[in-house]
Amino acid sequence: MFGKSCFRVVVAGMVLCAGGLGFRSVGAAEGVWLQWRGPERTSQLTGVEWPDGIGEQQLVAGWEIPLEPSYSTPIVTEDRVFVTETVDKKEERVRALDRETGEELWQVSWPGAITVPFFAMANGSWIRATPIYDSGKLYVPGMKDYLICLDANTGDKMWDIDFVAHYDVSVPAFGCVCSPLIEGDYLYIQAGSGFIKLNKLTGEPVWRVLTDKGGMEGAAFSSPVIAEIEGVQQLVVQTRTSLAGVSPESGDIYWTQEVPAFRGMNILTPLVVGDQVFTSTYGGKTWLYEVTKNGDAFQTNVVWEENQQGYMSSPVLIDDHIYLHMKNERFCCIDVKTGERKWTTGAMGKYWSMVATGGKILALNDRGNLYLIRANPEKFDVLDERTVSDDSTWAHLVVTGDDVFVRALSGLKKFSWKR
Repeated sequence: MFGKSCFRVVVAGMVLCAGGLGFRSVGAAEGVWLQWRGPERTSQLTGVEWPDGIGEQQLVAGWEIPLEPSYSTPIVTEDRVFVTETVDKKEERVRALDRETGEELWQVSWPGAITVPFFAMANGSWIRATPIYDSGKLYVPGMKDYLICLDANTGDKMWDIDFVAHYDVSVPAFGCVCSPLIEGDYLYIQAGSGFIKLNKLTGEPVWRVLTDKGGMEGAAFSSPVIAEIEGVQQLVVQTRTSLAGVSPESGDIYWTQEVPAFRGMNILTPLVVGDQVFTSTYGGKTWLYEVTKNGDAFQTNVVWEENQQGYMSSPVLIDDHIYLHMKNERFCCIDVKTGERKWTTGAMGKYWSMVATGGKILALNDRGNLYLIRANPEKFDVLDERTVSDDSTWAHLVVTGDDVFVRALSGLKKFSWKR
């Protein structure tokens, strides 16, 4: 197993993992995981069946490699795995690995490490955002509000952009956390104290909206989502203070909805359900907002709200029920239509990442514990559980094809379903 680590989470106010959710089909091909939260940015897989257990007979350990720290999700193509690292608190690095063997194919580094504020140092100062792969290119956000585009075959730099220099803003206090989204020829990311559209081929910015103060008070923790709401395709963007619907073409703001949170900790990936948006915040509440359209004007209203608080763990939706890990370390099931909490577990770790298919959820907590859960609104229904790492595991779980990838703070391990 991975080596022991002194890593722990004690400070409310530091962001470890964040991302986006939507209906973009990057990585919809079987057996790949090309962006934050998988093929549709929902942590949902289709056409896949898992066994009822995750013991060593069902889920077989494969190769394992040591790595420097990172919270980024591994990116998995048909034959490669891409991982990020922060090295010696001085630079950031991307490695390309052979998917079958774990052998390194190339690596690229750049100066880019930062030190987070003293009250959040227990959470580490390493790279957080998840890269995205598209059309043979790998796009990697760095902590200093930097984005680099690499040729995924060779590691050659295609272009890069320093958002801090380009927009003359401050470096985000907690680093760049947003995991970018690609739609067509454009890439969307929350960086540079705003929400930015870039040409994915050149890195040239097209527009910037939803600007903030940057530094300690600004710099978003969540990531963009693309969805059709009220018949209009739009980017659903969660900032430190609000949700917004944004035109992918023009950057026009269709609607905004204030989302209260302690110190702006709107972190988890919002969940789009038809014309409604679900979110939950640290120091706030849990809400389902409805977006409606009257002529050309959009408006929002609260469908329901509950007192439970989310944190960093993004939810999954199965059969009109939301499965959510909360700030109080408990896991719960919520009826999306009524807001009724069906059940709640005891404390089960500070963070969960989940992948769902066929009425089952595979969940990894920050302690290296893997759970196979049946999505059951009547009770918390654990089919099996297993420890897969002795080290902390804050990076999002990856399940693709017959492979399961666990990125711990100090390494990466590949498992495979035994068919």
